[in-house]
Amino acid sequence: MTFYSRNLPHFHPKNKTLFITCRLTDSIPVHMLGALRKNYEFELENLFQSHSKSFNFKNRIYDLQKKYFGKYDKLLDSMVSGPDWLKHDCIAELVWNKIHDFNKIKFELVSLSILYNHFHLVIHPDQSLKVSESNKKGKTKSYVIADTLRLIKGSTSREANKILKRQGRFWHHESYDHFVRDKFELDRIVQYVIKNPGKAGLTQPNATWKWSMHNDSFPHDCL
Repeated sequence: MTFYSRNLPHFHPKNKTLFITCRLTDSIPVHMLGALRKNYEFELENLFQSHSKSFNFKNRIYDLQKKYFGKYDKLLDSMVSGPDWLKHDCIAELVWNKIHDFNKIKFELVSLSILYNHFHLVIHPDQSLKVSESNKKGKTKSYVIADTLRLIKGSTSREANKILKRQGRFWHHESYDHFVRDKFELDRIVQYVIKNPGKAGLTQPNATWKWSMHNDSFPHDCL
């Protein structure tokens, strides 16, 4: 198990499939994030006080986390202001290609959807995955998944800024991640990823989004 924490906790058990969400910088206003976090911490504290000794306490924690991730993602889907650079096909293609460049090298790509201000990614990291040799001093030098995301976000941000003729941060510095518990959860998450563009109004519900994919051949017994 790899664990580290910035604003969010990050648990990366070895040989576990991961669900990751990366968003553009300033894609959710700070005050909205603050309110969301305050409400989550309030409910979490109540949960600890009233159910910490119950046999299904971990499940209650997990349900609460799912609830607030849903609220977080709904904020991203509903934003009518803020950056939406990924709506440009040339920018989305940059991200799409970079993620696919690492497929079969750093991870097995299970599912992907790129929306206007964020993307969802499901990957199964390679068992021998190591931090890149060039990463000797960075904050991610001890964390292989964070290092892989650094490579994806770093190169795409530079190229995207050139295309957009802008400077400054492109991606939000921290990503959301969650390790997949079992094949049933994997099925639910993959359906969420694939259907998210439709729920966000980018395409018709259940229609195929041009920047979505799912690897049907991924073996569930990897979980």
